This record gives sequence, C-alpha cells and structure tokens, in this order.
Amino acid sequence: MDKSKKEETSKPIEKYFTKSLQENIELIKSIFEKDETLIVREFNSKYLDSMMCAVIFIDGMVNTEVVNENIIQAIMCSNLNEGRSSNNNLLQELQDKVIRSNQVSKSSDLNKIVDSIIIGDTVFLLEGYNETLIINSKGWQTRAIEEPNAEAVLRGPREGFTESIMVNLTLIRRKLKTPDLKFEFREIGVRSHTKVSVCYLQELANSKIINEVFERLAKIDVDGVIDSGYIEELIKDSPSSTFRTLGCTERPDVVAAKLLEGRIAIVVDGTPFVLTLPFVFIEYFQANEDYYLNYFMGSINRFIRIIGLILTISVPAIYVALVTYHQEMIPTTLLLSIAAARKDVPLPSIIEAIAMLFVFEILRESGARMPTSMGQAISIVGALVLGQAAVEARFVSAPMVIIVALTGVTGLLIPKIKAAVITIRFIFLIMASILGLYGYIFGLIGLLLILFSMRSYGVPYMLGLGSLDSQELQDTVIRAPWWYMKYRPQIIGAKNKLRGKNAK
Repeated sequence: MDKSKKEETSKPIEKYFTKSLQENIELIKSIFEKDETLIVREFNSKYLDSMMCAVIFIDGMVNTEVVNENIIQAIMCSNLNEGRSSNNNLLQELQDKVIRSNQVSKSSDLNKIVDSIIIGDTVFLLEGYNETLIINSKGWQTRAIEEPNAEAVLRGPREGFTESIMVNLTLIRRKLKTPDLKFEFREIGVRSHTKVSVCYLQELANSKIINEVFERLAKIDVDGVIDSGYIEELIKDSPSSTFRTLGCTERPDVVAAKLLEGRIAIVVDGTPFVLTLPFVFIEYFQANEDYYLNYFMGSINRFIRIIGLILTISVPAIYVALVTYHQEMIPTTLLLSIAAARKDVPLPSIIEAIAMLFVFEILRESGARMPTSMGQAISIVGALVLGQAAVEARFVSAPMVIIVALTGVTGLLIPKIKAAVITIRFIFLIMASILGLYGYIFGLIGLLLILFSMRSYGVPYMLGLGSLDSQELQDTVIRAPWWYMKYRPQIIGAKNKLRGKNAK
C-alpha cells in the first residue's frame, strides 16, 4: 500500500524506542494493553551474561518451533564472545550469524514493528539498542487444499483455493510458471488491514484496465474486508444491477485460464473466492469442464445452460399469458386438460404462480442453509409432500406445479446468475399478467437493451454475442476445438491477440 493511502487508513503511533530494554517492552505492552495473547519472553545468553534480550509475539500466530529453536535456543547457546571485539554491533551479529530464519530485518519504526507482531512475526529486543529485529515466524493453521463443493467437476483438477492468500498465489503460480506473472499487493480496511493481491500477465493484460483496478481499490474506505464480496460490491460497474460485472471462482485452474485470456484476478486474504475481471455475460455459461471434455460435449453442455436460462425466466410468464389472455393459441385438448385441472382452484393464475415460485425459493434457501442431510430431507418434503398435498387440497393446479418444477430445475443449471434470474422472472411474470405475451416481449426487449448497454471495465457486457465473425464466436454459444481457437477474446486480449508461440 502506498504511503499516502497508509496514512489515510491507519493512525500512526507517535512514540519511539529507547536503548532501555524494559522501557521498550513496556511500550509494546502498553500498545497491546488487555490483549492476553501477547507473549513476552525475556532471556539471557549462556555465554554473555550482560546480554539482556527478549522476544515478543502473539500466541497462535507463530510457529513455536521456529521461535524456540531458531531464535531463543540459537541465541542462548551461541558463544558470542569468540572473535568479538567491543566495537562490534551485537544486534547485527545476531542477525547475520545466529538467528536461523529466511527473513530478518532491522527496524526502529514502531508502527512497522506493531504491524509485524500482528501478522505473526517475532520481534527481538536487545538491551542497549533502540532498533529491533523483525523475524519471519508466521505459522498459523490453514485449511487443507480441497475440491470446492460448489464447482465440482467430473474431469479436471481437484484443487481449490483456501483462506490463505499465499497458498492461493502459490496455486496460481504452479499453473503459470512464467516471470511474466505479476502479483501486486495492497492493504484495504482501516481496521482489518486485509492484504489484497492483484494478479495479471504483464504481456497480456490491458494496462488501462490494470490502472483502473488500482484506482478503484485505492478509493475503498471501509472498516474491514472479510470476504472478496466486499471488494466486488465496491469496485464493480453498474452497482445497482443484479448482473455481475466481476467473476468469482474458488478454482485456481479457472483463474489461470482467465489470466491467459488477458484478464486480471484479485486475491483477498481470508477467503477462497477470487475475483476476475473484466466479466462478460457469456461467462455465466462457461464452465471449466467445457475445456477439459471433447468440444462437442462442451458445446452441448453450454447450449443446455443457455436454454436453461431462457426457460427459467420465461416459462412462468408465458404460461400465465397463454392461460389468461391467449387461450386460442393452446391446442384444444391441452386447454381442456388445463381447465379441468384448474377447476375449483380459487386463485387466479398469476397469484398461483407467484405463490408457488415464492415457496420454491423458500425451500431452495432453507435447503442451502441446512446441513446436507437435513437439506435433502427438506427438498424431498417440499417437492413431493407439499406439492402433492397442495394439488389434492385444490390450493394450486397440477399444471402450475409442473411449470414451477421446470422453472426451478432449469434455474439450477446456472447458479451464478441466481439473483438476476429471480428478479427477471418476477418482472416478466407481472408484465405478462398485465399485457399478456406483449408484456413478456416488452420485458425481453428491455432486458436486452440493458444488457447491451452495460460495461465491465470498459468492455461491452455482451462481448462476442452481436458478431457474425466465426473467430469471435469461437467461445460463446459453442466451444470451438482448441486447434481453431487461435485468438484471445477481442478487446480483453487485444494487447496480444494470438495464442501460442506466434504471440507477440
């Protein structure tokens, strides 16, 4: 984080170290007053009695083996009298010859020392010196690398991000073994000081978009960042829209693939969800497995997802429009069947549809929040028992149960667009109940106008969907074979269009 931003987001401590060990210890204790996790360990050298020193760290944040063996034991057991003159800098000797750590630095800046203790470093104090040694000893527990449940695949890597930013950056680095891969860090959050890394391939990513990302990150002014969702909401385009303009994934292979297209990733410490940008509409339907399976199968799966979106937002509205205003468009046999099923049902179709869709969303949300076994039970009870009971009690008609079931199942094909789908579905339904099929068509036109007017970091949201160029359509509705995909996505990969060895 640059100096000016740091001054804005943290209140500097205006106190200084002295050459007295006890005064320095008391100074740090006063800063961490009432924090019982702070550990202060004072000790002497076995061979140099006049040497008074201490280490300070936070319990649970450090690797105790490193502190005990590489710092305390190493200093206590080293014969510092051998070959030493009175003019030698003892602190420098300890740094150079005794302490065994991959990262040791000297500092007298109290703010830096306090920040180092908070993030898991150990601070070494020595009597007679107003400087300290900051020793890397971080060692908190992290979750093991597992496959993310929300993005499971039949074929492909089984790795998922964890809550440790350094583990996540390592997972990305293992996919892209090139010095062109850049990681730039920032700190966000007045009190949380959350570490954020912006990742990109320098030869592929658009420099204007990179600068725009840093500008938006620098403008964030919040107390803390607990998840990447905080940052997504603060830096996204079209903030009032239910459509995403930033991607989100738990998979390092997805992030690596997007970086290879010229996109940028934002990794946030403390969360496995990594943001990617720019994000365009067609990415809702692209899955990493599309690229691991045969391109025929990948294209079929993607086409099914697109059809799923159309069905889940349109089926309830079209049904209500047909049974309310356009009965002449329904085949006579089917119309008679629907009329017989609706006999004795007291509610009009629109109320019936809204109520059933609302109940479905309640069941979906309760099933998602419950433990796995209870969630499955609730889904079965909701889908079978309540649905059957509602039809037999004549609260709703059987065709409406089928319509809602089809709507719900097709909506599960594309879970990342859930918020926008629910909103659009109800808007289409209300418009169809007022104007019939004309209302549905007006709603559809309005939706397309909104989508074609949106941008994600200057990139058109419907990128590739309005073109007839076969190269631009290579990874949109279908997934073309790899030997045909010679070019990166236009605009996003404009800095270096060609993939492979011919790239310039």
